Amino acid sequence: MEYKHFSHEHNLSMYQVQPGQQLRCSGCDKFCDKTIYACWQCNFFLHEHCGNATRYIKHPFHSSHYLILSPYPTYPSNCFLCNACGTNGSRFSYCCALCEVDLHVNCAFLPPKVAHKAHPHELVLNHTSETGVQNQVCKMCRKPLDSKHWSYECLVCANYGVHTLCATNEIKMGLYQMDDGSDTEPSDQGAPTTQPAAASTAQQGPSDGQAQVELTPIEALAILMGLSNASSYV
Repeated sequence: MEYKHFSHEHNLSMYQVQPGQQLRCSGCDKFCDKTIYACWQCNFFLHEHCGNATRYIKHPFHSSHYLILSPYPTYPSNCFLCNACGTNGSRFSYCCALCEVDLHVNCAFLPPKVAHKAHPHELVLNHTSETGVQNQVCKMCRKPLDSKHWSYECLVCANYGVHTLCATNEIKMGLYQMDDGSDTEPSDQGAPTTQPAAASTAQQGPSDGQAQVELTPIEALAILMGLSNASSYV
């Protein structure tokens, strides 16, 4: 069975990675395992979750605008700094070009809560620095925790925080829903099965004295790609 992904010119085929093979995903730059989408002509490979990532999400970290799936960084440096984990990325990202928000695909779908064998209590994902641990070190790797980036925290133990990358490698695709309540579960074309209603727009509040900015996902995609009409990309 062949598959068409918006980021690649050729059709992709399903392939089962064999033991010992080292194929790197063109979406997240991590090594592939299990079943992947492959273009052998170009050595282009995608994990199933990267290939099926929905084209836009409404994420609680940046709820004022949709985050659009971009196949490449939008900056002249050809890389981005992930707001979640604080590491650089050069492949797929969920981004808001207006606000310079960028998330790795895996980081965008981190589970809200995780359990870890190194700690007896549940760890909760914290997106903000307002309640985050300050001047602390990760309780697992003992390296500094940057309050500008996300962490997992224990609500029972005071000042217990860990890096997201130390806490889990789990991801939960299709975690978020659009404003109209419809799922963002991806279809086999790497796009949501249900488009949000035209009246459902992202909005930036005017509380800071700025004018409101209302963007549909299509308009946001047009800004991201530098195009006047993004309909061919959706």
